[in-house]
Amino acid sequence: MDENTTATVRETTDTHKTMRKIPAEPQNLTETTAWHIIPTPRTLRHDEGVTLLPLNGRVNESRAVGDDRHVLAMQLVDDIHDTTGLDWGITTGDRWPGFITLTVAVPITVAAPATADTHSPAITPDTPDAPIAPTPSTTPGAYTLDITEHGITVAGADFEGVRNGVQTLRQLIRQCGAALPRLHIEDQPAFPTRGYYLDVTRGRVPTLDWLKTWADKLCLYKVNQLQLYVEHTFAFDGLSETWRGSSPLAPRDILEFDDYCAERGIELVPSVSTFGHLYMALRTQSLRDLGEFPEAADEPFGFIDRMRHHTLNIGDERAFALSCRLIDNYLQLFRSDKFNICADETFDLGKGRSKPLAERIGVAAMYADYVTRLCRHLEAQGKQPMMWGDIALEHPEILDQLPEEVTLLNWQYDPQVDDGKIRTVAESGATQIVCPAVWCWNALLPRIDDAWHNITRMARHGTQYQAQGMLVTDWGDFGHVNDPRMAVPGMIVGAQESWAPGRVADEADMLRRISRVEYGDAGGTLVPSLAAARRATLFGWDDLVTWLETGMPALAAARACGIVAGFDAADATLRECAARLATALAQSRTADAAGTSAAFRIAVDGQRLLNRVGLRLARMNDDGRDDDAHSDIHVDGSALAAALESWMEAYAAQWRTVSRESELRRVEDVIWRTADAMRRS
Repeated sequence: MDENTTATVRETTDTHKTMRKIPAEPQNLTETTAWHIIPTPRTLRHDEGVTLLPLNGRVNESRAVGDDRHVLAMQLVDDIHDTTGLDWGITTGDRWPGFITLTVAVPITVAAPATADTHSPAITPDTPDAPIAPTPSTTPGAYTLDITEHGITVAGADFEGVRNGVQTLRQLIRQCGAALPRLHIEDQPAFPTRGYYLDVTRGRVPTLDWLKTWADKLCLYKVNQLQLYVEHTFAFDGLSETWRGSSPLAPRDILEFDDYCAERGIELVPSVSTFGHLYMALRTQSLRDLGEFPEAADEPFGFIDRMRHHTLNIGDERAFALSCRLIDNYLQLFRSDKFNICADETFDLGKGRSKPLAERIGVAAMYADYVTRLCRHLEAQGKQPMMWGDIALEHPEILDQLPEEVTLLNWQYDPQVDDGKIRTVAESGATQIVCPAVWCWNALLPRIDDAWHNITRMARHGTQYQAQGMLVTDWGDFGHVNDPRMAVPGMIVGAQESWAPGRVADEADMLRRISRVEYGDAGGTLVPSLAAARRATLFGWDDLVTWLETGMPALAAARACGIVAGFDAADATLRECAARLATALAQSRTADAAGTSAAFRIAVDGQRLLNRVGLRLARMNDDGRDDDAHSDIHVDGSALAAALESWMEAYAAQWRTVSRESELRRVEDVIWRTADAMRRS
């Protein structure tokens, strides 16, 4: 809770308490220190005093919860041990009482928002006298949490509800230790589907251990769906020419990870490119003939080109057989009844080999027919099809031709996004999930400000037009140079907004909350410092790749004024942010603080070097001589090259702690080519 926030204690006839205000900041030793819950609950009553966890306690988890391996109970026991040093047990049944009880209790009464108007003030524990309209609820995911003098009870509407209540309790334990605030919480999610979409194909394939770590983070913030984006990085039988050298995921990885997610209340939904974005597959000797432009298959690899030319020639019936083969082989590894065929950004459709067909029936009809066939193929196997909605929105007539059962994933990454495309899908009657982004692609540092605006607006529009849920995307364009830990703040913003859109109205407030809950940073400065570091980016990874792959001579000139004028201030900001991040994480008690600290430092130092590369390029004339008219700042090319190579070693070592080797060599190649260019300049 914030320093200016108070929680309301409402009058209850059973305890004869009167209406009063409890300050968020402790006034005496009976109060706990400030704490936050993410996502923020709908209603929270904060009573006086603290509840001390007993030395030898137990968590009693009812078998009715459906947690056969008692994962939820173990999450609590592990957090209690890690935070307090106390060793607790777990049990079940009415003969083995526990100080913490996990149970299913249906129905649960949860306070509903005062109005459906998403622009009205939200009811939160931070708005003391907000009206409450009790609504009997069996909403999946709903829960109550009671922390009293005599014990703690989490009661959920179902397994997911108990899971969600446990995550709230875990956050409190992590912040307050053995002295917990006495609370009564009633809560439920706004969106049934609260998902995350992780790119594991465009350069970085995570280790299975890191995927499990990520699932644990998603669980802590009550996310209930995860999709892994796959193009060529899965070891399909008979397609080794496509996935060779990519450190692909294998069936065993998916089976193990699917179990791990399910035990934590996360549905792992299969997602494979089946139409567009088949760049690596369509460059092989075996499959190149199925592309719209097979003659381009032998062109040198390029990060930019990978995003452009990769569409199946669906005029060839063998294309449909390939798509079905990918679907049929992959879906058998998942327990989910959903399947995402992707089918986005089919840029080349009707422009190459299939041009005669496009001239006869039109590109929109071609697209609608193909994805409909894929959807029918899935439905015949009892699966619910999902697909990206961008092409259908470019050709709105497609919307009326799609199967009713398909769910459109409506992605829009504009930080100032309006409701136009979401309204269009809603008016068509199609089911949709809104998809903003964490804004980490093509960069060493995350664009947290853009993520905040994009996610909050999409959540608001999704609520307004009754979307089924929100799926926050995390992409790795241009080699996935962005360390996965850079996406954590954006993921948490997405978790907050998919659970309770608009309840935290201020970005600065949200970033302080994330700093406290995720990183154990009592000062709340860590995530704001990370956001500030990104604002000091003058020459980014995307600029570097564009310069190397296109040789754009205008790039340096276009950047020159801003880089030269702003370099000193940006470099000072990056140094200061590096110090703040290091200090905050040094004081953190979180398990992965050291790895996070290293990842942040490497990213900030890498951006300082990229700014220097941009400065040197900006100050060079076409003949290669320094242009001293711009500035007195001098960047020695040889010294910069050596610094880049040294940085790359640290970056590579950190890459390998969370990712397989995958395409690390391509990232290294970018740095080495840059170092060579700096020495020559």
